[in-house]
Amino acid sequence: MTDLVHQSVLIVDDSPDIHQLVGVRLRSERLTLLHADNAAEGLRLARSEQPDLILLDLDMPDVDGMTLCRQLKDEHELSDIPVIFLTGTMDVQTKVLAFELGAVDYVTKPFDAVELKARVRSALRTKRYHDLLTTKAQIDALTGLWNRGYLNDRLAVEMSVLERKGLPVAVAMVDIDHFKPINDTYGHPFGDAVIQRIAEVLGNMSRDSDIVCRYGGEEFAIILRDTPSAGAMLVAERMRKAVETLQLTSGQTPVPLTVSIGIAGSDQVYDAGTDAGEYLLKAADQALYRAKKAGRNRVEG
Repeated sequence: MTDLVHQSVLIVDDSPDIHQLVGVRLRSERLTLLHADNAAEGLRLARSEQPDLILLDLDMPDVDGMTLCRQLKDEHELSDIPVIFLTGTMDVQTKVLAFELGAVDYVTKPFDAVELKARVRSALRTKRYHDLLTTKAQIDALTGLWNRGYLNDRLAVEMSVLERKGLPVAVAMVDIDHFKPINDTYGHPFGDAVIQRIAEVLGNMSRDSDIVCRYGGEEFAIILRDTPSAGAMLVAERMRKAVETLQLTSGQTPVPLTVSIGIAGSDQVYDAGTDAGEYLLKAADQALYRAKKAGRNRVEG
């Protein structure tokens, strides 16, 4: 089962016996198993661990499985995680409601080992294919960076993290200065090489937790997690200097490169009453405009 290696399954059930039984049944699958004995703990682990599949008990005290499933599907970063219900009995009306809420399958107790494995394998395989297709659709072909669609999706996720945990987030909008004259003078292949080289610099100078995207044309956008505006300004200035030191030539002709960068941080411009991600992106774009208007090759916040 090499296609399932490194995938994780979260089991949410109030019965220790069920946790033990599912663990035994799935032992041969080489999965990472996560355990929660109530809905609150299940939601916490789903948020922090982002499992590939959730096995969810339908009948739990306090908060039942249906309610938890609805909560999972209502959160942007959790909505794509498949859910299989674990239940002793399930009438037709309950089955219909479960599927309407977004469950992909159900397994009745007591579990048949072969059936449980087959349903888990099927759900995980579908999830992996979905993730691969989604990733392919969100990668910019020229640079290998994330594209604008992914930026919008991730920004929505980061805003929900901000609202839940209070962690700051900043956005940097980066524009290659005088790119059109470069393209017109040296040709589109050289222009593509410029975009690729600057993309490489931005990626190398970002943390693993940051999200670097090609926004379109000669523009890039970077989501800086857990970073206030002042910290983002420092990062952006280092990026600006790194681009300025690049030495690209067309034939024997050196071609100077610079970028202008606009910064917006949630600690300064966040407005919970609006589409927070879009508001932050717009503020960064306005800061970029100020940087270009002030002479380019500079950072503005």
